[in-house]
Amino acid sequence: MAELSRLEDDLKTYDRLAERAEEASILHALAHDEADEATQAEALGVLGEVESALEELEIRALLSGEHDEANAIVSVHAGAGGTESCDWAEMLLRMYLRWAERRGFSAELVELLEGEEAGIKRATFTLDGRFAYGLVSTEKGVHRLVRISPFDASKRRHTSFASVDVVPALAEDDVPEIDPKELRIDTYRSSGAGGQHVNVTDSAVRITHVPTGIQVAVQNERSQIQNRAVAMKILAARLAERAQEERLKELEEIRGEQMEIGFGSQIRSYVLAPYQLVKDHRTDLEVGNVDAVLDGEIDEFITAELRRRASRGVRTRP
Repeated sequence: MAELSRLEDDLKTYDRLAERAEEASILHALAHDEADEATQAEALGVLGEVESALEELEIRALLSGEHDEANAIVSVHAGAGGTESCDWAEMLLRMYLRWAERRGFSAELVELLEGEEAGIKRATFTLDGRFAYGLVSTEKGVHRLVRISPFDASKRRHTSFASVDVVPALAEDDVPEIDPKELRIDTYRSSGAGGQHVNVTDSAVRITHVPTGIQVAVQNERSQIQNRAVAMKILAARLAERAQEERLKELEEIRGEQMEIGFGSQIRSYVLAPYQLVKDHRTDLEVGNVDAVLDGEIDEFITAELRRRASRGVRTRP
């Protein structure tokens, strides 16, 4: 049924574009026959809509990896830089949530560990929507921020780092079996928003897969049962990712290395001082409107990275 829904969506998109293209052609013919500038302007407007839609379809065509159409699980971690990096991690989290809203994806925050003074140490959210994983997987890596620190009384320039990790959310048929004996499950009181309920019950859940050391914490849901279910889903996705990595070690250069969250490892730099510029170091794409990027306008970077991957014959891998 899921496959049928995807195919129907593709067919509807094609039919809609074909109708709009024919409409543009008819309007152009009328404008030419009657020398009507207003009709010609309308034809150009419709044609512009078709071109924009075709660009979106081109992006879809670049998403041919095994899990590209899947939902995604995204984690943001503060790196080197202390309070600065915690603040930067929170800025990145907001950027991705704003981007998700613009794309029409459903995003749900499932874990949030606040920084000691400001920002966040880490956060995890689920991203639901067709091609969510294929698109956001391009953001996996280390992100660097250069700015005048709001936490420095001397107003000096600081460099901060945060990393983004992305794994596909697995379909039920793909979920690996997990031996309950290999799990350590701890419960504790949630520390985030949620009213009195989170303060009086041990609803938050932390699950550790003992053999691998992989740990997942979820505190967003209102009951321990719900948090446990979400945590198991995320744990399964991360275990599947680990298994995939082990099977594809010889192709590790395709997937990209797990690098230290610090100098020399960034995929993108966001410079707020002494000038304003966002530069992607994989594609060399540069954008001067940093505020717009931080407000979620990152599609240009995503498209550029997808095209770079396609040119190198690289498929998206979990």
